[in-house]
Amino acid sequence: MTASTASPSESTPAPEARTTAGALRGTWEAGLAVFRGVPFAEPPVGALRFAAPQPVRGWAGVRAAGAYGPPPPQAGVLGTDGPADPAAGGDWLTVNVWSPDPGPGAGLPVLVWIPGGGYVIGSSALPEFDGGRLAAGGLVVVTLNYRLGLEGFAQIEGAPANRGLLDQLAALRWVHDNVRAFGGDPSRVTVAGQSAGGGSVAALLAMPRAAGLFRRAVAQSMPGTFLTPELAADVAAACAAELGLRPTVADLSTVDPARLPAAGDAVSAKIGRWADRWGPITHRPIPFAPVVDGDVLPATPWQALATGTAADVDLLVGHTRDEHRLFSLIDGVLGQVTEEQAETALRMLAPGPDGARRHRAAHPAAGPEELYELVNADWLFRMPTLHLARAHAAAGGRTFLYELTWPAPGLGGILGACHGLDVPLVFGNLSSGQPALLIGDTPSPEAEELSARMRTAWTAFATDGDPGWPAHEPGRRLVQLLDAHPAVAPYPEEASRLLWQDHDFAALPLVGG
Repeated sequence: MTASTASPSESTPAPEARTTAGALRGTWEAGLAVFRGVPFAEPPVGALRFAAPQPVRGWAGVRAAGAYGPPPPQAGVLGTDGPADPAAGGDWLTVNVWSPDPGPGAGLPVLVWIPGGGYVIGSSALPEFDGGRLAAGGLVVVTLNYRLGLEGFAQIEGAPANRGLLDQLAALRWVHDNVRAFGGDPSRVTVAGQSAGGGSVAALLAMPRAAGLFRRAVAQSMPGTFLTPELAADVAAACAAELGLRPTVADLSTVDPARLPAAGDAVSAKIGRWADRWGPITHRPIPFAPVVDGDVLPATPWQALATGTAADVDLLVGHTRDEHRLFSLIDGVLGQVTEEQAETALRMLAPGPDGARRHRAAHPAAGPEELYELVNADWLFRMPTLHLARAHAAAGGRTFLYELTWPAPGLGGILGACHGLDVPLVFGNLSSGQPALLIGDTPSPEAEELSARMRTAWTAFATDGDPGWPAHEPGRRLVQLLDAHPAVAPYPEEASRLLWQDHDFAALPLVGG
């Protein structure tokens, strides 16, 4: 496996790299060698529909790698790319690579990014995931696509569970086998992601098949939603019923991939009718998530890490202060939460039989809005993230915790340090696509400075396992607060920590028959 090593200039030929499947030709962009739309597995269509990913077949000659691959099938919401392009031929399983030194002997650290999107939307082609600014700090940056929704996570009879996770695993194997051709060191791979990407990272930490494929991990705002097979199968049955079908490979394979997401959308749109069967996932609609199936994913990440699994993997993990406020805005309840809505959220999400009363007692001055925001944020993102850090550290793993407290200035500052704010700050893409809504059309010097500090910290962690602040250890719960003036302090969400300290975040069950 080789790559061209000449410094880019107007007369420099396009960068080329030879992978195990064949040769690639990329482009030079701002001094970086960039390769887009590189297949890491065969298209999961036809006979491979709903199957585990298969190794990509080789090609003759030099394959152009200048354009992103098509997004996986998904709903066209929240600015995503929309349904699958029928002309794409199912070639959704691709990676993109940015390298500051594509020589095979460069030995650069590698960061592999898994996009988020609730396990139902997302694409590595979104402008916020452009790896150029992050790679310029001395990393080989790889971003990837994986199957979503029914294609990737539904519990379907005759198909392996967690196909989306298996896609991510296949991408990591591709990185292990090929990243030297792009200047990377396969022994210094960091896997990273935010939201569903962070949940995927946590799942990979718990998966025996992923052992040895990465040395470090970054889980940003990881959701606590992992499903039992029984709940996942019930959700799949409801989705298939929307099409008049059974949740089997034989039935669902007859549905065009471009049409299938509509069935999941239909279930999500009326998910409240299943509240008595599906429980909390109907409150914050999350019909799909990794399934603790006992095979691909033997246990929840917290269970696995507490027993010492992945203790040799360095972990950087954190959340934002105001995780749920963005969703309140999307749902149209921001600033309008009623006492009834707050009580419903507390009753469904707060831990323990007396959780609602304990939450009110712990926050005596909080009104309905604050209580609603707190319990949603803690159940979905903040406490799962903290518990992941706690489990890893308690088992002897090297663990670093952060909380992003810098408030987003966009939209008049109403979102605070909201979910997703960390992504543009880490990548340095502050004024393109959705990040502009959070940060503003013209990023302030303060935003640029914070982004530069975060890129430096993430790069340092990927390089040598130290982001630049003290480790989070049992009995010494230190956290890096990321703000205009960063500081190391005791974990600030103490009231929440105490309320949730005995909650185990078990896989979510089917609660009614």
